[in-house]
Amino acid sequence: MILSNTSYLFPHTFFLAGIPGLTAVHIWISLPFCFMFFLSVTGNGVLLFLIRTERCLHQPMFFFLAMLSFVDLVLSLSTLPKMLAIFWFGATAISSHSCLSQMFFIHAFSAMESGVLVAMALDRFVAICNPLRYATILTPVVVAKIGGLVVLRGVGLTISFPSLAHRLPYCGSHTIAYTYCEHMAVVKLACGNTTVDNLYAFAVAIFLGVGDVAFIAYTYGQIVRTVMNFPSSEARAKAGSTCTAHVCVILFFYGPGFLSVVMQRFGPPTASAAKVILANLYLLFPPALDPIIYGVKTKQIRERLFKILTPKRIDPT
Repeated sequence: MILSNTSYLFPHTFFLAGIPGLTAVHIWISLPFCFMFFLSVTGNGVLLFLIRTERCLHQPMFFFLAMLSFVDLVLSLSTLPKMLAIFWFGATAISSHSCLSQMFFIHAFSAMESGVLVAMALDRFVAICNPLRYATILTPVVVAKIGGLVVLRGVGLTISFPSLAHRLPYCGSHTIAYTYCEHMAVVKLACGNTTVDNLYAFAVAIFLGVGDVAFIAYTYGQIVRTVMNFPSSEARAKAGSTCTAHVCVILFFYGPGFLSVVMQRFGPPTASAAKVILANLYLLFPPALDPIIYGVKTKQIRERLFKILTPKRIDPT
């Protein structure tokens, strides 16, 4: 029997395998996933509300934090509901259009998150190394332009992923060995030449990972150099405390991301439970933990939140 060309077209439906080898305990695995989804939506929603309504938080540092919270919120909403549907109801089927849309949102907003972390490093650099000119350098217009560049870069670098995956022939299995439509996981199902996809994805990963991390490392090198020249230990401690939250967020974002990329590129060709769980943590940890880190480490946010949660006392007189 001779197969027609239509047999190799992009499939109408894909199937998400969930976590291989652990399908029997998907319902239990869903519990921490559900908890992280709750933390992400609630925490980032609260941060956005506080920054929007509290005028004392209308500063460059908090505008960048609002960008980070929005990106984290989109990442959670574009991935976790489908993951929970897989764990709870076995709803593994996903239409090709939904798969490509999810692929774009995951990669574009992950790239945006990296860009926002770079912008936040620049904010800390200016605040500590050039504090007298902070307000004149990071004006609202400059902050808006930086935000626009972060969005354009994220979209520009990743918008080709869905079209690259869509052009390939798929003549074998349509089961994606993950809980979401990641670009290379879809490409691995193709039966055609995937050299272009592999090279482009690798180039984007190097540009974002190595480039952004190198810039952040340089800015923090300059920050450390400046802080060490401060006259008192109290001033050095105060300056260092303003960077603590950002450093924690950087580690939680780039750490799992780096390990996930290494396992994708150099790990076994078949997806293991550890490989899939690590790929999930890369998307789940930052959105869930970022608002907690900034809520605990940032005095202004703690005070604003305490003010809202504490009922006002009425003077009986």
